[in-house]
Amino acid sequence: MRFKGDEPVVLGIETSCDETGVGIVRGETMVANAVASSVEEHARYGGVVPEVASRAHLEAMVPTVTQALHDAGMSFSDIDAISVTAGPGLAGALLVGSAAAKAYALALGVPLYGVNHLASHVAVDIVEHGALPEPTLALLVSGGHSSILQVNDITADIAALGATIDDAAGEAFDKVARLLGLGFPGGPQIDRISHEGDPAAIKFPRGLTGPRDAVFDFSFSGLKTAVARWVEARQRAGEPVPVADVAASFQEAVVDVLTAKTIKACKESGVDNLQIGGGVAANTRLRAMAQRRCDDAGVTLRMPRAGLCTDNGAMVAALGVEMVKRGVEPSSLDLSANSAMRVEQILAPRAS
Repeated sequence: MRFKGDEPVVLGIETSCDETGVGIVRGETMVANAVASSVEEHARYGGVVPEVASRAHLEAMVPTVTQALHDAGMSFSDIDAISVTAGPGLAGALLVGSAAAKAYALALGVPLYGVNHLASHVAVDIVEHGALPEPTLALLVSGGHSSILQVNDITADIAALGATIDDAAGEAFDKVARLLGLGFPGGPQIDRISHEGDPAAIKFPRGLTGPRDAVFDFSFSGLKTAVARWVEARQRAGEPVPVADVAASFQEAVVDVLTAKTIKACKESGVDNLQIGGGVAANTRLRAMAQRRCDDAGVTLRMPRAGLCTDNGAMVAALGVEMVKRGVEPSSLDLSANSAMRVEQILAPRAS
């Protein structure tokens, strides 16, 4: 497609969970990234409530789009295409975003790209570190996903090498934080207090690391249960629970498994480029251990800044830009949100 300036400008909309994100990317440059979070509305429940999230997206959509355009110093006439998260995610939340994106695309007469949330987490690093090496491996860790992906073409060819079989890493962080009375969301709370604890104080299990286990899959449900039983045993004995040590030891177990399996995947696939993304990628211990293990293995590591690891519109816009630049046929205006969209389906298809 032809675009208005030297490089395509795409407005991206992200509403897969509890953040209404609207980003604008020109080429490989992020020019705006506005986010309205409803996390405080969910905190009283200890987790995300889908209906609350959907209503929050409805209220925040137009103001967040307006804020992004203001931050970019642009108007709608500067936009070449709209991209939106089509899945995976919460069904109601996805529907709000996709409905808004369809309306904007139709009103502006520009193409619409319904893109995969997980692929967007990979694409966002382009605005930080430039063109993505292909092939590259990606470790995506968040509240809903823990996956190792091989990215051969960010717009057309992504293969899942491994995924969580139960609780995702971020979900386990939330549940353990609730158990320890640390509040929601749990990831930042555990990361913070872990600096005060000893990561070797308690030897928690490393799930799916036995010789007969799936090499690249993850399981954190057993770890979560082990933490709960350890804490309950202390409480029954009338002994104080060393919250910082428990948090640090739990975090160490999660990070150890995530990084060890990912480095093994790099070695076995022969791919020496790795990107880490998703909300849990903001964890300071994960970033430190990943960097050390990549250095030891001769793997080049790319990680976006912490603010771009969590859900945002810029990541959706960045993938949209790649779609435009590579001449990918856009989605139909009747695209459907798909809460179970597989990572291999990078773009919502056109109607047959």
